[in-house]
Amino acid sequence: MIFSLPDTLHHMNLVSASTVFASIPSPPQNVWHLGPLPLRAYGILIGIGMLVAVYITRKRYAARGGDPELVYDVALWAIPFGIVGARVYHMITSPQGYSSGADFWETFKIWHGGMAIMGGISMGVLGGWIALRMKKARVAPFVDSVAPALLIAQAIGRLGNWFNQELFGGPTTLPWGLEIAPHRLPPGYPEGTLFHPTFLYELLWNLTMAIVILVLDKRIKFKGGQLIWMYIAAYGVGRFIVENIRIDVAKVVLGLRLNAWMALLIVIVGIVGFIIAGKRGASTIVESKETEEENIE
Repeated sequence: MIFSLPDTLHHMNLVSASTVFASIPSPPQNVWHLGPLPLRAYGILIGIGMLVAVYITRKRYAARGGDPELVYDVALWAIPFGIVGARVYHMITSPQGYSSGADFWETFKIWHGGMAIMGGISMGVLGGWIALRMKKARVAPFVDSVAPALLIAQAIGRLGNWFNQELFGGPTTLPWGLEIAPHRLPPGYPEGTLFHPTFLYELLWNLTMAIVILVLDKRIKFKGGQLIWMYIAAYGVGRFIVENIRIDVAKVVLGLRLNAWMALLIVIVGIVGFIIAGKRGASTIVESKETEEENIE
């Protein structure tokens, strides 16, 4: 990560030179053109995240005895479902900009931002479940394989918010305050104000939780499905914290942002699911047909 120091970048207007020793600059642009084709950082990073998730899941699923080629089949269902779910959820929870009279085609311009992870996870899981049912494959070994991969993919995707200079937190004088271009500043904040880089907080949280899951998976014999529920609960905790730092416009219910309530719900669902999966005691390993026949006998 690149930090800018006031004594070397004296032309930059910081919040307080006496208290702020460094800051995180925002990228100067978020789109490049290859001839008439625009290459947007947001879309590129989401694509990279998806590819990394598929690669990691293939490795982990194969280690569990599964066919790694199945990951491609599931991805063909989960990814489109996830994209639609992420967009629809964002439009429901942040209707400004999509109301009557707005540009209808803006609804489909996902490269401009506006993808809600919560909706993406929900619909992505549905799409993946449909694919697994069609292939008559056990769900638990697959979702346990994908759990840490999702966190890593989400961490990569958060860099897109950095390039778009969006979804940051409140003003701060901490050394890692985020610089925002004047034309991207929220109303009421003077030029040079630094903000909490919530994209970075969530990125680091997701990577940390991915490492925790990977380490625990090697040391503890979990039951089938417990890792995916652990992922859900862990993501919910991190998202709840971040939601209470962000200052972008959002629906507020009983004093909390709607997404903060949803994050709490996700945590509860994750914990309950983890407990139930443990009691069910299903295997997290893909059993061979011979083993399944022996179990039947």
